[in-house]
Amino acid sequence: MESDRKSISEILLHEGERNLPGNAVSPPIFQTSIFCFGSFEEFQSALADEAHSYLYSRGNNPTVNLCEMKLAALEHAEKAKLVASGVAAISCAILSQVQTGDHCVVVQDSYSWTRYMMMTYLRRFGIDVTFVEGTRIEDFEEAIRPNTKVIYLESPATFTFKLQPLEEVAELARSRHIKTIIDNTWSTPIFQNPIDYGIDIVVHSATKYFGGNSDLIGGAIMGSAEDIDHIFNTEFLPLGPVPDPMQAWLIMRNLRNLQLRMPVHYRNAMGLAQYLESRDDVETVLYPLLPSFPQHELAKKQLRGGSGLFSFRLKTRDIEKVKKLTNSVKFFKRAVSWGGYESLIDPNATAFAPGKPVPDDRISLIRIHAGIEDLDLLKDDLKQALDSMYT
Repeated sequence: MESDRKSISEILLHEGERNLPGNAVSPPIFQTSIFCFGSFEEFQSALADEAHSYLYSRGNNPTVNLCEMKLAALEHAEKAKLVASGVAAISCAILSQVQTGDHCVVVQDSYSWTRYMMMTYLRRFGIDVTFVEGTRIEDFEEAIRPNTKVIYLESPATFTFKLQPLEEVAELARSRHIKTIIDNTWSTPIFQNPIDYGIDIVVHSATKYFGGNSDLIGGAIMGSAEDIDHIFNTEFLPLGPVPDPMQAWLIMRNLRNLQLRMPVHYRNAMGLAQYLESRDDVETVLYPLLPSFPQHELAKKQLRGGSGLFSFRLKTRDIEKVKKLTNSVKFFKRAVSWGGYESLIDPNATAFAPGKPVPDDRISLIRIHAGIEDLDLLKDDLKQALDSMYT
């Protein structure tokens, strides 16, 4: 029951931290590769059930498991598995559900490495994939085949921030015995809980907002105990995307202020998005919480707020102007990824090799990550950079 759920503060600050060894306030880091046993019988029992035993830190580790307990509670899931990167989370979740001859339906504007996994990696093993826009339930209905095993979602989606109707997709998938997987990194559990809409498995790049400081790499998978144990045994143990205890400890440390950071990212993103909408040289701003966003009503239904990441498109298609804007920012860093304290600028045109043609709809598409700096500082920086295009 929702009323029985723990508060965000209780999860982030207290979940699993009663009676820590030595009465420590901060959880200890169990930096050990192996665990020993007091008897033959205990040793034998652990080997027979590694998913629920401390045997070898390639499987379970107390520091890692405490982090997983918090992540599962945040996503209203029964269980979580921490892995070495966001890509590892995506790959393990997908691979655990498919075999040769199966079919997947995937959102068109998903993360580039998700697309690579679907377009290149899975097809090596005879698994077919259909990409859909995903903004309508009909997109999924038309794409499903008798051998469809996975519907993969990313809502909002990369660069375009298109949403999928999660509740409708989950209901459709359940009726066809199809597993649903979603990347919920953008929203974080602060602003969206896909499991509440019936989605089966949630994946995150912990590198982003869970880390929050651009100083770690990690990934997480959340879902039912049955699904997570299956992933542990069929993908995690054989492939070995092992999280380090120190990495897990850093994630826990940085999670403590997640509920404080996310509203600041949201406020700054809204402020910058509204400023950009007011400019005559901006064609469109893509942020789901803006009233002008085509799916704003769905955004209000599914999201309790928004993160710091959004895109805008200039009216120009002059790549030199895009370069001038990018090179003129003073406080926005030119970098990939997002989710840290810092603000970033990422022109989509940089993804195309020098000399290669850039599609018209991508030439002036620019992604912004609004960090936690003062909003006026960021707004003034964008203003002077945009104005510099004309000097």
